Order: sequence, then C-alpha cells, then structure tokens
Amino acid sequence: MADGLAGDGLAADEARDGVGAVARRVLAALDGRRQIASLERAGELPSLAAAYRVASAVRRVRAARGERPVGRKIGFTNTRMWDEHGVRAPIWSTVYGTTLMPLAGEPPFDLAAVVEPRIEPEIVFGLARAPEPGMDEAALLGCVAFVAHGFEIVQSLYPGWRFTAADTVAAFGLHGALLVGPKSPVTPGTAAAWRASLSAFTVTLLRDGVVADEGSAAEVLGGGPLTALRHLVEILAEDSDGPPLAAGEIVSTGTLTRALPVAPGETWTSRLSGLPLPDLRLTLA
Repeated sequence: MADGLAGDGLAADEARDGVGAVARRVLAALDGRRQIASLERAGELPSLAAAYRVASAVRRVRAARGERPVGRKIGFTNTRMWDEHGVRAPIWSTVYGTTLMPLAGEPPFDLAAVVEPRIEPEIVFGLARAPEPGMDEAALLGCVAFVAHGFEIVQSLYPGWRFTAADTVAAFGLHGALLVGPKSPVTPGTAAAWRASLSAFTVTLLRDGVVADEGSAAEVLGGGPLTALRHLVEILAEDSDGPPLAAGEIVSTGTLTRALPVAPGETWTSRLSGLPLPDLRLTLA
C-alpha cells in the first residue's frame, strides 16, 4: 500500500499535498512491519493539527480497504509518561474491527503483527448513546452501556520509542491491538456504584507472575476513566477532522500503568481492586 492510495480513500487535496504523502509513508510502514524516522523532526508534520489531518486521511484509507472503525483509543492519559515521551496532553486515535479482539480463552497474541510492542492495562467503555460536550461525569456514565477491562498492545513506528506528540498522532496513536475482557453492564441501579469505583480502584500488572508495575484510577488524568472520556468528548467537539463519538462505539480510556515492553513467551496478568471486573491474563507468541 505504499503507492497508489489516491482514489482509494484519500480526498483529492490529500492525495496531492503533504498529508497524502505522510499517510502513504505511515501505512507502508504499518503494512511492512518496519520503522521510520520521526516525521516531525524531518519537517513533514508542521503541527499537531497537521498530524490529525494525516490521521483522518489514514482512517479513510483503512476504511476503504475494509478496516471498519469501531471506536477510539485515548493515549497519554497517564501523566507519568509525559516526561518520558515529551508530550504534554492526551491524544486520540481510531480502533478498527481488525484491531479489536475479545480476550476470553483466546489463543496467544502474535507479536509479529506489531512493531516494538508494549502492553497497557486499560478500562474500556461501550457506548449506548452519543455523549455530548458539557456533560459531567454522571451524565457521561449514563451514555455507557458496559465497562470492561482490557489490554492495549501499543507499538511504535519510531525506533526506541523516540517521537513527538505529532508523530504519534500520525502513526495511529501508537495503537496496535485492543484485547477486551468480559463486559459488565451499567444500569440505572448500578450507575452510582460504578461512578464511585471508577475513580478509586487500583491495578497490579504482572509479567510471568512477578509484579511489573502498579497503578490506579488517579493515573488517568487525575480522576479516572470517566475523566478521560470527558476529555475526548470535548476535544472532538473542536476537531473538524475527527467525527464525534457515536452509539455503539468502544472507547479505551488510557493506560493505568506505564507502557511496558513485551516479548514472545511471556504471560501478563492485570488484577483490579475496587472494580467488579475479572482479572485479565494474556499470553504472547
């Protein structure tokens, strides 16, 4: 897919200008499972806004080739990662039917599908209705059909995980795959309990039975997954290239721990305390 993308999802202006060229480059890297140099440092992404234009072009091309958008992922909600990666605000990207997978007795996840992968335990929402700008967290929870525990496998097209915020936006928000565990419904009768627990739970992440990191709801923008959802709703309201959230979408709300490197043969476990969701276990191949 490195060439000939015009007419296959790209708008005419994107096919002609630098947006189309960058979209071609990151998609070729994705398809070839190879890494590239920083696009911003090479002068190909003049701003974060330009990076979101590239992301929009990439989304259209991936949809045109059969990758149906099914939701969003929010990245860099954990402020512990900001200094490490040189970012100062969350980002968002698209989750596709090809990158969303159930996690319940499934075979090992094949790391050959991603580049320089890391793992992140996350809370995932399924939307029953479209949230609107200005909603408080209680109203946002009223838009949620279910809550689940998930692993996001993130990847970096940039060697050594050295990039800028604009680089990550252009390259799929670092998204590789989202593996989602059992879904727990949110009902009017359970909403208050969910709201309280979503702001106060803790998580332990283990590699082969040994604690690798710990985190909590407070790691997610200081307030928890609903705070991340509110942030996404508000920034999408100002984004002319990004469609607003819709009923039926899933939203992965950001890592609860650091994003940790993974390797074939490892087994990772995520244990929650204070949320009525089961532990997750994932074996890698």
